[in-house]
Amino acid sequence: MNIHAKVGDEILVDHMEVGHPPRKGEVLEVIGDGDVQHYRVRWDDGHESVFFPASTAHAVHLGSDT
Repeated sequence: MNIHAKVGDEILVDHMEVGHPPRKGEVLEVIGDGDVQHYRVRWDDGHESVFFPASTAHAVHLGSDT
């Protein structure tokens, strides 16, 4: 599954166990192009990491004019 996010979007990663909230983070940088993208993300706990999306992740496009 490919997700496409841009700087400022939110990444949500669903927890594998029922009843646990998703992990949330803000996209700080898009690395790569086309269908091969990964992201530098600041997670809601303040930690930053390079994130390679998997099938449990999706992007929320914030601040869209559409």
